[in-house]
Amino acid sequence: MAALKYAGMDDTDSEDELPPGWEERSTKDGWVYYANHEEMKTQWDHPKTGKKRRCAGELPYGWEQETDDKGQLFYVDHINKRKTYFDPRQAFTVEDVLVKPKRYDGNTAALEILQGRDLSDRVVVITGGNSGIGLETAKSFALHGAHVILACRNLSKASKAVSVIQQEWHKAKVEAMMLDLASLRSVREFADSFKAKKLPLHILVCNAAVSTQPWRLTEDGLESTFQICHLGHFLLVRSLQDVLRHSAPARVVVVSSESHRFTDLLDQTGKVDLAVLSPTQKEYWSMLAYNRAKLCNILFSNELHRRLSPYGVTSNAVHPGNMMYTAIHRSWWLMTLLFTLARPFTKSMVRMKI
Repeated sequence: MAALKYAGMDDTDSEDELPPGWEERSTKDGWVYYANHEEMKTQWDHPKTGKKRRCAGELPYGWEQETDDKGQLFYVDHINKRKTYFDPRQAFTVEDVLVKPKRYDGNTAALEILQGRDLSDRVVVITGGNSGIGLETAKSFALHGAHVILACRNLSKASKAVSVIQQEWHKAKVEAMMLDLASLRSVREFADSFKAKKLPLHILVCNAAVSTQPWRLTEDGLESTFQICHLGHFLLVRSLQDVLRHSAPARVVVVSSESHRFTDLLDQTGKVDLAVLSPTQKEYWSMLAYNRAKLCNILFSNELHRRLSPYGVTSNAVHPGNMMYTAIHRSWWLMTLLFTLARPFTKSMVRMKI
């Protein structure tokens, strides 16, 4: 204590009170520094607390910052016709706290990504939100206050998913709506039903997908993997893009896959071969059809961002992670067996991030 008293830093009414011979000043951009007139030196840290501070906000109304002949800042109060070398904003300084950015990795849970976020004014639509990636995404948004709509083909399973989320938080705003991506008619009906609710749309997650399933045609005469994974989502976004624009800032998230790399859409002449997108049964291979649909996802997301970003709507394609254990492989017993054997090493749904 004797040393503190000798240095002029003994107990005072306020820890922010400066020792004798010290003066508080500020730079042109509002950073506070301290001048020691006895030792003729300056420093950024408060001589008592060691904290760095900066001035909060703009100069009060009627004040102006100027520089004298010696290059020192002074402040003119045009209303009261006076000037001072004391920055009036220094009465409202805030501590400069260095916040280290969070580092996310494969072990980071979806809820951790949204920690501290208030999404109570957001409306989110998630296709295929009754299980797997979609369910964890829906749960994360709902538990942070968002109004979440599960757009699903199976309303019974979707209703159970709603119950699961509301069991975690009874105030969660989550509901289920019918959407079958294998039917373009159903996609249009969903869009009309959603618009009838007169809700904004801030986040649209195009998540639903199928993989490794036998060849079949939809009611629209298209190969089902292509329509469910891509074309249905394409029509959905197109049908809701006016709502997205009116809700800006808004976002479209397209869940794609790393497997998009293992295919091509070009023929031997280097042109896009549209026939490969909806192949005949003879030319169909389930994994290749899935890969092509996921490549379409990325191309679509990129073009959508180019067209809608000037209106405040961004679009991003995301790869959720390799060896993600979901039910997407249920149509092929061999793939189901492989995933079952590899499950101890696969990425958990909870550790998924969108």
